[in-house]
This record gives sequence, C-alpha cells and structure tokens, in this order.
Amino acid sequence: MKVEMQLGSEKLSIETGKVAKQADGAVWVQYGGTVVLVTVVADDSEHNLDFFPLTVDYRERAYATGRIPTVYGRREPRPGTSEQLVARLIDHCIRPLFPKDFNSEVQVLCNVFSSDGIHPADVPALIGTSAALSISDIPFNGPVAAVTVGKVEEKLIINPTYEELHASSMELFVSGKADAVMSVEGGGHEIPEDEVIDTIITAHQQIQEIIKLQEGLAAGCSNTKRDYASNSVESDLSSRVRDLATSRIRESIGMADKKLREDYLEQVQAEVLSEILEDTPEETGPNATKDTISILSDIEKEEMREAILTQGKRVDGRGVTDIRSISGEVALLPHTHGSALFSRGQTQALCVTTLGTSGDEDVQRGLDGEARRSFYLHYNFPPFSTGEVKRMMGPGRREIGHGSLAQKALESVIPNKEEFHYTIRIVSEILESNASSSMATVCGATLALLDAGVPIKRPVAGIGVGLIKEGEQEAILTDMLGTEDFLGDMDFKVAGTSEGVTAVQMDIKIEGVTPELMRRAIHQAREARLSVIEQMNAVIAEPRAELSPYAPRIYSLQIAQQKIKDLIGPRGKTVQGIQEETSTTINIEDDGTVEIAATRAEDVKRAEEKIRAITAMPEIGKEYTGKVVRTAPFGAFVEILPGKDGLVHISQMGDGYVRRAEDVMQVGDEVTVRILTIDEQDRVDLTLVAVGDVPVEELTIESNEDREPSSDWNASRESRDSGGRSNYRDNRDSREYRGGGGERRSNDQRERRGNRYDQRDNSRDFRNQRSPRIPKGRSR
Repeated sequence: MKVEMQLGSEKLSIETGKVAKQADGAVWVQYGGTVVLVTVVADDSEHNLDFFPLTVDYRERAYATGRIPTVYGRREPRPGTSEQLVARLIDHCIRPLFPKDFNSEVQVLCNVFSSDGIHPADVPALIGTSAALSISDIPFNGPVAAVTVGKVEEKLIINPTYEELHASSMELFVSGKADAVMSVEGGGHEIPEDEVIDTIITAHQQIQEIIKLQEGLAAGCSNTKRDYASNSVESDLSSRVRDLATSRIRESIGMADKKLREDYLEQVQAEVLSEILEDTPEETGPNATKDTISILSDIEKEEMREAILTQGKRVDGRGVTDIRSISGEVALLPHTHGSALFSRGQTQALCVTTLGTSGDEDVQRGLDGEARRSFYLHYNFPPFSTGEVKRMMGPGRREIGHGSLAQKALESVIPNKEEFHYTIRIVSEILESNASSSMATVCGATLALLDAGVPIKRPVAGIGVGLIKEGEQEAILTDMLGTEDFLGDMDFKVAGTSEGVTAVQMDIKIEGVTPELMRRAIHQAREARLSVIEQMNAVIAEPRAELSPYAPRIYSLQIAQQKIKDLIGPRGKTVQGIQEETSTTINIEDDGTVEIAATRAEDVKRAEEKIRAITAMPEIGKEYTGKVVRTAPFGAFVEILPGKDGLVHISQMGDGYVRRAEDVMQVGDEVTVRILTIDEQDRVDLTLVAVGDVPVEELTIESNEDREPSSDWNASRESRDSGGRSNYRDNRDSREYRGGGGERRSNDQRERRGNRYDQRDNSRDFRNQRSPRIPKGRSR
C-alpha cells in the first residue's frame, strides 16, 4: 500500500508491504530523491524495569550518496554526530507516546538508502518512524509528524533544502500530534520570541496534514494492537506505604540543598522498606520492595506538584519565577586562552576557549558533503557532577545533544573568519549539575569567549523553563531543578541575547502542549534571560582588548596557486622545515591563502620572509641576482628565484659578439640579470646586467671593429639558429620544475619564438663588432 502528498517543494510518499515484511512495522519513505527505510520491532517478552527500553538508531549509508567509506575496512563507521542528533530527535518525539505500563523492548531502525544531496533525511525518518509504529501491533498513541522550517529573505520555507538551510536565518525542527506540539529544536539569528511561536504554529499546520496521510495508511493496514500486562500495586500495600511516608516526604519540600534532600528521602525510603518487609510474604507479595519504591516515587511526585500548583512553593523553596543565585569568574586558568566558571544554584560549568588556526577546523561529513567549521563546542558530563560512580566512556547522545544546543546558541554571535582569523573551540566541563547544565554552558562559554578577547556581537545567556500541568491547573517554572525536570511535564530550554532567541529545545513527557502555553513560557524565559545577562555583564561586559599571551598570533598572506607545490615541497619537507626552524604553524589553502601562526611576532616574520622567498613570482623588468646553474652553446641558465631559472641568450650578454657563454660567465658565478619576457608556459628570458660586482659596461673587452664574422662564428650562429634553439627548447621542456609543467611547445609556437630570435640576430650590426667581453682578472 502506498500513500502520497505534496510537502513543501517535493512529493512525500510512504509505502508498506514491499520490503522488510518480517518486521512488526516497516515503511519505505521517499522525499525527492531521498529514501529512508524505517523498521520497528518489539520484543514479545515484557521486562520488569523502571524505565521504557526504547532504542532509536538512525544510520546514513555511504552508498546513499555514491561514496565508499574512507575508514579502515571500508565499512560504515560508528554513527557520527549528525546521525546521533537525528536519532535523539526521533526518540524525544515518540517516547512520551508509548503507554506507561508497556515495558517490552522496542527497537526503531532508520536507514538512509539514497540521498539526492538536496533534501535532508531527518524529517522523512521521523515520519517513517511514526508510520511504521502506527501500522504495527505495537501499542503507540500516535501518529506524530514533523517538519523543518527555514527562513530565507523573510519568507518561511517548509522542509528547506541544504542550500536553503545554509542561507536561512532560522531553522526549527517541529514535531507534534494533530492537536498539540511534541518537541521543538533549532535556532536562528536573534529571532523575536513571538516570531518563534508563530513559526511553530505554521509548522503545526503542515504536521496536521502529514498525520492525515499516516491515518489513511494505518486504516488500510488495520492491524490490531497487542495486549500487554498492566502493572498494578495492591491497594493494601499502597495505603500502608502512604500512611507511613506521605507526611515525611512532604517535609522535604523546601529543602534547597539537593544532596541533603536526596539523603533525607533515601532515609525515609530505608525506614519504610524496613517496616514493610517485617510483614510476612503473604501480606506484602513477591514484589514488595519494587512496589514500595514505586509508591514512594509517586508520593514524591504528587506532593511536589501539589505544592507548586496550590502554594506556589517549589522543591527548593523558591517561587515559580525565581532564579537561583548566580555567580561567575573569569581568567581562573592561567595558561588557557580564555576561561570562565559559571554557577547557577547547584549547576556549575567550567568553560575554556582555545584559539587555533585553519588547520584546527572541525570537518563534518554528511549526506550533503563535507563541511568545515571554524567554531565548535564540546560538552563533557563526568559522573562526579551528580555524585555518582559510572564507567567513563566516549561522549553519548546526551553529551552530543547538549553540546550541539549550546553551540547553536552561540553561532549567531561569533565573528566570521574574515573579521577574526581564528578557529574557536570551547570545552564545557560540567562540575556540578542540578538541571539546565546546557544553559549554564551557554552562559559560561560567553564569559570564556569575552575573556579570550573574541569580539562576539552580544552576550548570550540561556535558561530552562519547566511545566507542571494537572487538568486545567498549570504552572510554568523558571530555572527548574533536576527533580522538577524528572517529575515535571516539560523541559523548555531557551537561549538568546537581549535582542532575540538564538536556540530553543523543548521536550515533553505528556502528549503535547499548545502554542499558547509555549508563548507564555518563552516570554517568561526572556525575562529571566535578561536578568542573567545583566549579572554576567557585571563579571565581564566586553571582550578583552588583547589576546592571551599564550594564544597564537596569526598572519595571512596570498601566494600564487602554482607556487603551492613549491612551498609544500616533496612530501611536505619544505613547509615542515620552515615550521621547525621558525617555531610556527603554517596552513596552506587551495586558493593560495597561507596562514602563519606563532605565539611570537618575530617567528611569524621569519616564516613570512622564507615563504615569500620560495613563492616569489618573476616580474618583467625587474632585476634579480642569481647563480649560473648551467651553460649551453646558445646561452646560460640563471636561477633567479628558488627553483626558478631563466635563460640569458648569448645575444643578451652585451652589445658585442659573444662566441660562447663560458667566455662571459661560468657555472656558479653570481650575476645580475633583468627579465625581458615571460611566455605563456612561464619560461623566462633574461638579459645580463652584471657579472659578480662588475657591471656590463665595465667588463674588459677587445676592440675588433673591422673583423668580419669568421667561419666559426657563422657556423656557430647557423648551429644556434637551427639546432641550438631547438635543443634549448627541448632541454627547457624536460625540466620538471618549470612552470609550464614540462609540456612541449607546439610547432607554430616554436616557429614564432624562432622568428623572434632570428629578427633580433639579423638586425644586429656586424660592422662594429667587438671581441668577446671578459671580466677583469679572468683569462681566456
């Protein structure tokens, strides 16, 4: 079965029953030339777990874009950053829509089999996930859909292409059900709050149409959802636990210190379990411990929500709009380029800015090709930040997701490479966490950038906003805690400047929120953000006037593209030698831009001089002092620049008759020459100015005014005019280091060059010939 609709600029089609028929649900989604196969499978057995075992994997195959993987073994590597971010988006959107009592393991696999390099695959993958779950027998309270909205030249674009996204001032990924929004993620260039909400409303209208398409597909498949066991707790046990614990848990409301509150609740749990387990197994049942812990968690959630909705009192005693105490410090790490410590309550981020060269840029490879980033942010979340012991591994989806959000929040205020020639890397080390560590990262990173002297446009701050909703009652919480995040209904992170929003991320645990509620939340976040920026400005308000003494000084120069190979040298030996000798870092771009970086200006200057000497281009009319590297019957070759020589024809060695080049100069002599011509193959003709320190005019010569050209001279000239010039050209063509690349001239090009020499020779007046000129002190 196949259904189709027009979505944005392309047709969206969803087909099932064609492939992967043994999966519980499988759909083939095509959007333009991008194809995604989405499969869903649920384990038949149920697990006694306190979480829902859902796994979402999104993979981009190299063959989708006609490439072979470049890694060892030529297999696809582990999922990259972009793949993990898409998988995280899908997970956040669908997880709240599974029944709370359903505990079978569910696996969602999204494989991109084809990419046209025009349309991203994230939206088709999310739509395919919802469609596959909807037609399967897996319990799912969907369908759900998503679109990306961009803005180019003040016009909103649904599902923009890669090219449009690069030119867009905004990118929002919005997912939702027919009656509510489920998640939002994206950012932009200081967008007004109301414009963000209006964009989400526009996206939701498109989402409703996609959901109708999925409902038509599900109706055609008509699968019955499977039964599953509902977890129930004996009423007698629940009553007893509530009698023992409710009043004591209520006393924890208002404890500001996270550690003290957790220790207190652990003590309550231990004491209640001790009393419950004293009863006989017949009275408590086989799952008494698990059920008791579950009941205690329910009581904590109920008491927290009740206190907020009825008293306006939060877990730590604050009001619903109060912000935790804020502090900041900069330059606390003496040898880094820029550092800052930002604390908000019991959430603390140490952010460090490092400045580098173009060679330090981050290279990202995706379906749209390779992209280089001169600004990036890495986020680390060690287990000690929450007082836990965990295995240290590479960054997971949480670290990648939080780092990506903070990076997106700062991108719009980072100067471009033309204004600030550095690559910028920020690392955020979360030293303490009690919610909103990604927003603390945004604040700390801003301070670290200012401390490093990076000329950002404006300071950026972030705040987390939560939601407690029970029926018609609801409360929006500013700067929520970890407990409020865990037991609440929404986590809405908003980052931006005083002018507008630069990044948003919203995850919910209920089945959607209305745009009106989001409008209230984003305006409440703005008031808090402005307050945070004011306190950050009290720490450091402007970029430092001078960079850290440990930061590299970067100088950029332009060389001719044909000189790049000369600067690099065989196997990079030339540029490596300059780097070692001058203690610099040199990066060479394909367009001939050379970037020199060093901590001392003197080292940069020395490296620049060496680079200019190697890459200098010959100029017509300019004089050069060089050494004779080879002589021939028709002239001498002089190296005027490193790796570049030209020909001094014997007719250009003075006004008199020169029988042999060796009569005027020898290999190894230092001579001064002037460039006459440079042909289209970059071959240089020279004229002699001086030999050593002796100008041409002062060279000792013999007067031979009445002498007629001898037979030897005529023979020499004849040889020169016939075979000599041809041999000269052949010899020149064989030299690999010449700019012409060793290509042989065409016959008519040779003829033109030969005619030029013939005319020059025939015009010479032989009546006043002089004998060969010999430098002073040199015998014949």
